[in-house]
Amino acid sequence: MLAIALRLFIVLELAVYSTLALHYFAATPLAAGLFALAGVLGLRLWITGLTYVFTWLHHSPWPRLGPWQSVAMFLAEYAAFIVNFVLISPFERLWMGTDRLRPDSERPPVLLIHGFGCSRAAWWWMRRRLEAAGWTVATISLEPIYTSIENYVEPVSRRIDEVLAATGAKQVILVGHSMGGLAARAYLRRNGGAKVARLVTLGTPHAGSELAKFGIGENARQMTPGSAWLATLASEAPAIDTLVIFSSHDNYVIPQSNLELPGAQNMAIDGLGHLSMVYSPRVAEALLDGLDPVKRGNKV
Repeated sequence: MLAIALRLFIVLELAVYSTLALHYFAATPLAAGLFALAGVLGLRLWITGLTYVFTWLHHSPWPRLGPWQSVAMFLAEYAAFIVNFVLISPFERLWMGTDRLRPDSERPPVLLIHGFGCSRAAWWWMRRRLEAAGWTVATISLEPIYTSIENYVEPVSRRIDEVLAATGAKQVILVGHSMGGLAARAYLRRNGGAKVARLVTLGTPHAGSELAKFGIGENARQMTPGSAWLATLASEAPAIDTLVIFSSHDNYVIPQSNLELPGAQNMAIDGLGHLSMVYSPRVAEALLDGLDPVKRGNKV
């Protein structure tokens, strides 16, 4: 389980940093603790910076941002990294609880599908925004983390059936972030769209990402540009109402042109990183508009 693995990793990381401070710098216990905390934050700052270096080297043509906009984007992405992988995901049960499924005769329930290396905890903030707007929201954790995306189809299918049974609805709306959008498309390819009203993807690498070459697991290999799996997905996907929301400055899906999906409505939002999309008020507003059939119809 991801939450347990993250907790163990953070504890081990803190222990290593504290030991180094105590052994090599003769630090006091308080200073060693502060050093360890700085190490945890610093490592994630370095990782975030590394993604942007790689992005700069391989990016698509994109709208230019001013210096302050660029700094704000970087800090928001770094904060999203900390919030997701240090504060929320390691303690998923505390933050998420169970999904609050209820019957709604007017609107279908929404099933949120997370991305690579994450869990349902990634939706903590976005789920609250959708529920505040009156939507019934369900989540799912895709496990194991590093396996074929095809292995997620059956769990997604079961979760859809559970949500439909609990709410009495005939269809759900699938919303996938990053790899979650590909998992949703894999489900549709295998099962069709009878139980799905529409699909919305956020920052999904529809044509893969160069960064996936450095990822772990079969799912990373499948998200490599030009993979046979992506080619099959593109050739056999059923036609379904689809909205693609992406950032022109995504720092995980490279080049950013791979975020677009032919035949779908593609909507670009500038100045956002990949992880920060699920914590962005601008993305939440675009998503809510995309979920509303009236507003959605006016924008097609």
